Amino acid sequence: MTTYKEIRGTHIKTVTTDPPAPVNGQMWYNSTTQVMKGLTANPVGSWASGGDLNQGKEQNTGISAGTQTAGIIFGGDNPTPGGTVNTETYNGTSWTEVNNMVNSRRAGAGYGTYTSAVSGGSFVGDGPESNKTETWNGSSWTEVANLNTARAYTAGAGTANDEGIIFGGNSPAGNFDETESWNGSSWTEVADLNQSRNQLSGVGTATSALAFSGSGPGTKYAQTETWNGSAWTETADLNTARSNTGGAGADSTSALAYGGYTTTYLAITESWNGSAWTETVDISTPRASGGSSGIATSALYSGGQNPSGKITTTEEFTSPVETTVTFTAS
Repeated sequence: MTTYKEIRGTHIKTVTTDPPAPVNGQMWYNSTTQVMKGLTANPVGSWASGGDLNQGKEQNTGISAGTQTAGIIFGGDNPTPGGTVNTETYNGTSWTEVNNMVNSRRAGAGYGTYTSAVSGGSFVGDGPESNKTETWNGSSWTEVANLNTARAYTAGAGTANDEGIIFGGNSPAGNFDETESWNGSSWTEVADLNQSRNQLSGVGTATSALAFSGSGPGTKYAQTETWNGSAWTETADLNTARSNTGGAGADSTSALAYGGYTTTYLAITESWNGSAWTETVDISTPRASGGSSGIATSALYSGGQNPSGKITTTEEFTSPVETTVTFTAS
C-alpha cells in the first residue's frame, strides 16, 4: 500500500529512494533521507550573457550561421556604413577574429555551420545590391557562382556550403518574392514566397525552412511561411509584426524569433511549435539586425543595433531545464 505524508493538507507520496524519472511538478517525500523534493522547470527558458564580439556591427540579420557553441558571424556595418569583411567565430565562450571575406558586405543572407557556410546577396561595400556569393570551409572564404538576382536584406536557410536556399530581399525595383536554390556550384530559381518582403528572417534546411517577419512599403510583416523543398505555404502569423528579427531553428517545425524593429527596438521572443507562435522570455537588450545561430532550444544572438548604437554583446537562449528542488522547513 502506498504511504503518503501530509504537508498542510496536501498528501505527498512517501518513497525510500528518489524516483528515477520524475515528471515536471511531481513531489515526493524520501523517508530514508527525511527530505521532501520536487521537480520543477522554468517553463519558458532563459537568456544569459555570452562573450562580446570584437567588433560591434549591425545589418547582420541573415549573415551568421552555426550553433550556440560553434557560431560564425560575417560582414555587417562597422564602423561606418559600407560593410565589413570581418569574420568572427564563437566557441561557446568567446569570439575570435578569423580570415576575412573576399568582399565587404552587409544586409545579405547567410546559413550553414561553423565550418561550412554560405553568404549570398547583400550590399557589397557601399555599392548597390549584389548577387555575389561566397562559401566558407572552416578557414577561408571563396567567391563562387553568383545569384541569378542581385538583392539585399534577404534571408537564407541551409546546413552546409553545398546546399541551401535564399529568398526575399529587395533592390531599387522593389521587394522580392523570388527563391533560389544552391547545389554547391550554381543557383536555380525555384518557387516564390507568397509574400514579397525584405528585412525578413529565415531558418531551417534546404528542404524544410521557415520564413517570417519582414518589411514592405510602409509596413512590417507578421506572416510566416514554411518551405517543403518545392513550395512555400502560408501559416500562422507572429504575434508581433516586425522586421530585422533574429531567428534560430533546425527546420520548419520549431524555431525562435527574437528582437527586431517596429517603430522601436524590440526585446520580444516568440517560440514556434510547427503550427503557432507563443510569446516567451524577452532578450535582455532590445535590438535589431543582429547575427543569429542555433536551434529553438539553444540559440545565439550577437551584435545588432539600438538607439545606443552598434552592439558588441551576445545573448544565449537555453530551453527550459528541469531541476530537482529540495524543500526545507522555515
